Amino acid sequence: MKIVDVCAFYTPHGGGVRTYAEQKLRIAPKLGHDITILAPGDRAEVIERGPGARIVMLPAPRFPLDRNYWYFNDEPALHDALTQLRPDFVEASSPWRSASMVGRWRGTAPRSLVMHADPLSAYAYRWFGPILSRPNIDRSFARYWNHLRSLNGVFATMICANRDLGRRMAEGGVSSVKVLPLGVETGVFSPERRDPAVRNLLLAQCGLSSDAVLLVGAGRLAPEKRWPMVVEAVAAASRHTPVGLALFGDGREKASVLRAIAGNPHIRLFAPQRNREAFAAILASADAVIHGCEAETFCLVGAEARASGTPVIVPDAGGAAEHAGGGGGLTYRAANRFAASQAVRSFCESAENWTRTSSSLMSHEQHFAALFHHYAALGRASVAA
Repeated sequence: MKIVDVCAFYTPHGGGVRTYAEQKLRIAPKLGHDITILAPGDRAEVIERGPGARIVMLPAPRFPLDRNYWYFNDEPALHDALTQLRPDFVEASSPWRSASMVGRWRGTAPRSLVMHADPLSAYAYRWFGPILSRPNIDRSFARYWNHLRSLNGVFATMICANRDLGRRMAEGGVSSVKVLPLGVETGVFSPERRDPAVRNLLLAQCGLSSDAVLLVGAGRLAPEKRWPMVVEAVAAASRHTPVGLALFGDGREKASVLRAIAGNPHIRLFAPQRNREAFAAILASADAVIHGCEAETFCLVGAEARASGTPVIVPDAGGAAEHAGGGGGLTYRAANRFAASQAVRSFCESAENWTRTSSSLMSHEQHFAALFHHYAALGRASVAA
């Protein structure tokens, strides 16, 4: 198949969507498919990634709230690009405006909406959850639900990476929902990467000795990630037990994170580690990986932690929670600093008792094989119809 991914969230500056797109570019040709990532950028550009794989950039403005991202604003240009690429299957990787643009394209190729974002959890539930019930919030955001339901007859399938999101979409009237967990680099992330020297170095940089507990966090410093809450939870727990936090990330909320750290010597903020092998060693060497976001569609770092044999401490909602199942870690009440702090304390009390074995996670190759098999079946059904 010739597949085009209209990827509004792609940015060369990193993030989970970029990691996913890069793996797709690498794996799709090996599975016999031709893949194009169609993304917004500063200028028109074609970046060849080898036979059967490329990134096509369309000129677009930068997103005003986060200058690391762009957004599609020229629908005719997007339609022209799709027509010229002549895809057999089209993905839209954002539930926002670009999904409607893809839906209005007059081509005949079947389409999928891949939910790389959960806007209600990331924004509406986070903002109004303390004062309103979820049903009331959903009613207040009926326009968004109507938008999703309006895509039912246009998109052949909606791909969700966790059961909670898939359930909510189906209950909200979205049709053809398929839950398909993402994959991880199983050849990179492994318990064998565990290195006591890496652990001791990170603890030393947190001003702690090797008998303390090392927590690692990683991700964009964005409001929905709730890193200040994580920092405050670890700081509160550290009053009762020796525990340090090494946080790897960057983003527009960096100042808020640093304010939350407030000079605490046991909590350190580091730049993102781009080297995958080095990052794998960090995750495998941690005693636990902690996360604060209940709006994750999959939580890649949680999956990478479990592939590394490292337990997770995560909120009890969204994609992150699924990585704690089967003895993979602890969950705490989402968005609650006190519950997060108690979970940290509970983990520290039994840190030595956790079994450090790799979870049986889907590899990237297995994920994309399943995804493209699903697309091929939809394509055959479309032709038959």
